[in-house]
Amino acid sequence: MTPDRVPGPLAGRVVAVAGATGPAGRATVRRLAAAGATVSCVGTDPRRLDTLLDATRRAVPGATVVGQVLDLLDPQAAGDWADHIEAEHGGVDGLIHLVGGWRGSKKFTDIDLSDWDFLHDQLVRTLQHTSLAFHDALLRSPAGRFAIVSAAGAAKPTAGNACYATAKAAAETWALALADSFRSLGEADPDQDGPRAAAAILVIKALVTPEMREAKPNAKFAGFTDVGDLAETIVDLWNRPATDLNGQHLWLTPR
Repeated sequence: MTPDRVPGPLAGRVVAVAGATGPAGRATVRRLAAAGATVSCVGTDPRRLDTLLDATRRAVPGATVVGQVLDLLDPQAAGDWADHIEAEHGGVDGLIHLVGGWRGSKKFTDIDLSDWDFLHDQLVRTLQHTSLAFHDALLRSPAGRFAIVSAAGAAKPTAGNACYATAKAAAETWALALADSFRSLGEADPDQDGPRAAAAILVIKALVTPEMREAKPNAKFAGFTDVGDLAETIVDLWNRPATDLNGQHLWLTPR
């Protein structure tokens, strides 16, 4: 018999996590569940998704965490996901976009533009589909929160990192446009005192996991953000007013 879990600070919140099976996603799903949120996860690999769900339920007794295999390059699938969550749980309070990927080259003239196609799909197209699908539901929430993870390199691209940095910059621009929609619609709504939904950009240099530290105990990982710290920052989004978060870059690495 699974013991009842003590309600946490996010009890009653419903949060969707895209790209849940990666290192950042696993840490975020566990931390959200531990904080009491109902978490809906999607990924593209059934085995990794099952492993995530089992590990989360073991680590957080009584966790309400569900998952499904979904291709977020399909806009209809993204829309169906959002509709299903809202119908089943009565609302959606958060969408955390953690779909990732990296491609690069040693020098500018070695760039393979098929890398751009891959990164555009992973980092931009999935973001577009999910944000469009969840936009209205997040506005309906009393505290809708949206977040992406960007990279410091988006503002200072290197020669061999052009495709990745360009995709991250495009993702940031899209997120800022979403933030403007939340702001303008929130201000125009006579039934609420300003915006209640917020879109934020979490900026890192790179992520480090406990497994990486264990494998290289002498490595400094200077400027890297621990996946646990990223997850804690995501949970904290609901502790801050929407007006303080919306359209903001939250730096988790030195500038």
